[in-house]
Amino acid sequence: MIGALIGIADTPITNPLLLIVGGVGYRVAVCEHVRKDIHPNKPVTLYTHTHVREDALDLYGFLTKNDLALFELLLSVSGIGPKTALAIVDRGEIGVRSAIATADVSFFTTVPRLGRKNAQKIIIELKTKLGSIQELDLASGDHGETKDLLEALESMGFAKNEALEAIKHIKNVNVSMEEKLRQALKLLSKRQ
Repeated sequence: MIGALIGIADTPITNPLLLIVGGVGYRVAVCEHVRKDIHPNKPVTLYTHTHVREDALDLYGFLTKNDLALFELLLSVSGIGPKTALAIVDRGEIGVRSAIATADVSFFTTVPRLGRKNAQKIIIELKTKLGSIQELDLASGDHGETKDLLEALESMGFAKNEALEAIKHIKNVNVSMEEKLRQALKLLSKRQ
């Protein structure tokens, strides 16, 4: 099984992308935010999941081990295939974990090809694996950038619960703190 690939993406960067590794091109399906973060002619490391079916062997790639772990957890839910799991991971790890912990079915039903029944199944099957809401409470403990982001939003006058709601809906967690703050402010401005 292929666990990681280090190579250069062939241009144009499409999805699935063609990653050239040691003279061999691998087709790797990635999230849209990953595709946008990959630059031509620059080496990239993708942590991969090899999905084997009777008629295909597909690779799915992620920039972080956490995204790969979340993808594999989603695949463990019956009825969730790799394309749907990839679309869910594209919503951002924090948002997905928060939606599972708070049983937010509507978060999942916005994903194409994912109905209410499977959304509920994801929440039920993964809630115990990902922890309870107390373990996810972003305001307690040391959560690095997430805690800083919450404090920044609260200092701007936003209530803690609305700030947490905006943070969990940030689409791409693999961006700078400033970009996360910009995304959160954009989400908060839509709600007012």
